[in-house]
Amino acid sequence: MTRRIDLIGVPTDVHSSFLRGCAQAPPLIRAALFSPHGNEASERGLELGAEIDLNDCGDLPLTEAPGDDALIESAIAQSLRSDATPIALGGDHAITYPILRAIHAKNGPVDVLHFDAHPDLYDEYLGDRRSHASPFARIMEEGLASRLVQIGIRTLNKHQREQVARFGVEIVEMKHLAHAATLAFKRPLYISIDLDAIDPAFAPGVSHHEPGGLTPREVINRLLALDCPLVGADVVEYNPSRDLNGVTAILAAKLVRELAALASIAHARR
Repeated sequence: MTRRIDLIGVPTDVHSSFLRGCAQAPPLIRAALFSPHGNEASERGLELGAEIDLNDCGDLPLTEAPGDDALIESAIAQSLRSDATPIALGGDHAITYPILRAIHAKNGPVDVLHFDAHPDLYDEYLGDRRSHASPFARIMEEGLASRLVQIGIRTLNKHQREQVARFGVEIVEMKHLAHAATLAFKRPLYISIDLDAIDPAFAPGVSHHEPGGLTPREVINRLLALDCPLVGADVVEYNPSRDLNGVTAILAAKLVRELAALASIAHARR
């Protein structure tokens, strides 16, 4: 039985700390995903509209008001209640916290695989405890994740190292990537991909350029190596105001396709 994948746009960047623009991202990622410049095939061999049942839910009507988190959480909960797998299009990384609140309410603590240049573990950033630099501090404080594995990190400062130790986060820093073991997950998995995990040479359309990052091939191969139930995912921090010829939107769309294929194939094997 094919599992439905719900594509949910989350257009907000109210918690961005440096540049805004990510709120404009979901329609552009969606346009790249359905553009005739490519086709519907994933690298797993599953195709959109065939083995991948992708349901485009459009963008949430967010208003930068205090109720936005509840709207995000409710939309994810509704997707889960209908036995779909939600994939969220950010938006900044602050959206992962309300998404995981909904995931936890349905599944309990899940494993989280997080690709990023930054660990996003600040207790608060510039006075904002909901900053896009802080979602994983909130997630770990509330016990929403049983295990948090972060790949691509290359900006650890003293405070964040303390937070890593406090929460027992497993980090694969970029400088150690070549020697990192293949990851295996025993529990249902949530995947969060911040596009600045990828080197800005490949993904210039992000607010925080951090050299020395992952290649698209390295991220895709990590996804292809997974074989476990996927309960949800997000692709965040695309800032179209900094993109060149839409290459970052196209990359984001490819990652969405591979996440959808993983969700579909993992469900089919259950």
